[in-house]
Amino acid sequence: MDDSIQNTGSDSQSNVGLALLQTMRPKQWIKNLMVFLPLFFTINEAWDLDDVSQGVEFISKSGAAFLAFSVLSGATYIFNDLADADRDRAHPRKRHRPIASGRLGTKLAFTSAAVLSALALGGAFVLEPLFGAVTLGYAATMIAYSLVLKSVVLLDVFAIGTGFVLRVVAGAAALQVPISPWLYLCTGLGALFIALSKRRSELASAGDSASQQRDILGKYTLAFLDQLTAIVATSALISYSLYTFTAPNLPDNRSMMLTIPFVTYGLFRYMYLVHTRNLGENPEDIVISDVPLIISIVLWLAIGAAILVVYRA
Repeated sequence: MDDSIQNTGSDSQSNVGLALLQTMRPKQWIKNLMVFLPLFFTINEAWDLDDVSQGVEFISKSGAAFLAFSVLSGATYIFNDLADADRDRAHPRKRHRPIASGRLGTKLAFTSAAVLSALALGGAFVLEPLFGAVTLGYAATMIAYSLVLKSVVLLDVFAIGTGFVLRVVAGAAALQVPISPWLYLCTGLGALFIALSKRRSELASAGDSASQQRDILGKYTLAFLDQLTAIVATSALISYSLYTFTAPNLPDNRSMMLTIPFVTYGLFRYMYLVHTRNLGENPEDIVISDVPLIISIVLWLAIGAAILVVYRA
């Protein structure tokens, strides 16, 4: 009898732990890889490739920044699901989320989110005070999004875009390296493109019940979102192209322009998946599952890194 009770308790704790992890959405932590961009784009400027200890230090700090953001973003997802629990219950897919379905209690969820936030922010300030300040700004932005901004037209997508930019800023702050303003501009426009595509897919999937599933969806139209997406996509592509031959830390021979085709293809491929397969609602699924897009990203990284290293040499 005692063993049976003990096993039942253990299974229950395991189920709660799994529900908590699910609510933290580990699949979406892939977005936090943005903190590595400053590490990547300072290979030819801040790195001393002959100094192994410096390389280890830079990689370790970027890894710690990624960990801090993953824990913190997981906590913000818990806060978000707590705020959206009632609306999620009306959604055909989101109603199965742990908090909406009742598999994870609200009190435990809130306590866990608070503890995880404290741990992440505390670790961030220990790593580097400026990194901690940026991380705190990210947390404030995401909480404001969950409570208010997600219901305000346009500010909702701007808040999502700001979260991506702050990840890059945080990555630079952790390493204490300067970053070209072009990188922030390209990141912001790319993030805004993804956020608009996400809204479009949500609206297309929701159909007539859009406003019931999420209030903000009733304030948008597909035509309006398509117009905004086209503007932002064009701006992002032009900005990146200009960055490849105007940024002061890039090769004078403009060889970084060789990466433009991969960015162009990746952008067009993403638009294709959003408009023909309606996959934009979960950007992380596209990035980890679409082979052509993965290949374009890998080639962009490989060629970009090779150019930066050769230029330094």
